[in-house]
Amino acid sequence: MKTLHFANVYVKAWGSAGGKLESEGPIKELLDRAFHDAYCGTSSFERAERELIRSAVDSALRKAKLEPNNLDVIIAGDLMNQLSASHYFAKDLHRPFIGMYAACATSSLILAQAAILVEKMHQQRVLAFTSSHTATAERQYRFPNEYGIQKKATTTSTASGAGAAIITAEPAQVRITHACIGEIVDWHFCDANDMGRAMVPAAYKTIKQVFADTGTDFSDYDGIYTGDLSALGFSFLCDLFIQDGYDLHNHLNDCGLMLYDRDKQDVFCGGSGCGCSMLYTFTKLMDDLTNGKANKIMVVATGALLSPVAVQQKESIPCIAHAVIYERAGEA
Repeated sequence: MKTLHFANVYVKAWGSAGGKLESEGPIKELLDRAFHDAYCGTSSFERAERELIRSAVDSALRKAKLEPNNLDVIIAGDLMNQLSASHYFAKDLHRPFIGMYAACATSSLILAQAAILVEKMHQQRVLAFTSSHTATAERQYRFPNEYGIQKKATTTSTASGAGAAIITAEPAQVRITHACIGEIVDWHFCDANDMGRAMVPAAYKTIKQVFADTGTDFSDYDGIYTGDLSALGFSFLCDLFIQDGYDLHNHLNDCGLMLYDRDKQDVFCGGSGCGCSMLYTFTKLMDDLTNGKANKIMVVATGALLSPVAVQQKESIPCIAHAVIYERAGEA
């Protein structure tokens, strides 16, 4: 049994902030804060990412009617070197802090860890947040946007956005009932411009693990959402399950494909980044749960654990996927 069960873990409140593309896409009406320039009113892209975090956290705290000093622990992570976006923001909150990294799978990892702290360690209020920014991620892993390099059709577009959630044992409308910490899987994909397909085996393994541990399949969920597999990767994942004899019931989808209108927005093969699944979860998916449009969903954030040095040394791309199951708990 690798899937953890939680009896009394709730999502008390959440907040979101998105950039220009995100605020023009399908979730535009659900964002708590929208920014229409890449700098978010600051002097650098790195500061812009921290402003996205600040806005998302501020929204979550206001909705929960809490101050930072009411928090027991903060858990966060991002894609920048040494988690600098998370660290530079959290240093001013003066609360116990845990930094975590799982590349684009960081969103589900921090939420799973928050649930563990609430249920097993008896923490009362845990703040979990993560973020990404297209400009900071591009120069971290590939080439700065200003370089103007031609991109492959398999490339994904890193989401500029942040999501924050306050996890507690206090009854609320949404529960976290299960979490599965994934294994690192490496099927020897090597193209850093096609990370969507590289992450598919990890997502496949984690979803099957949850099914085995909980006795469920696709029909038991209103939706199962992977993080950022790209259009190509998502098709690959669907094929793997169909070959295994599963009926998907049209219940499998991908946050990176739902975050944007790909017919009108130039995001190549879809969205990516740890802000991608976090942003879609804490806008559209939470809205569906609180409004009764969904009762049970699984979010399987996916991450490619590569580094620029490893890519330059012609290493393959090891990947991971962490799953969190959310259920509607009714009125708080």
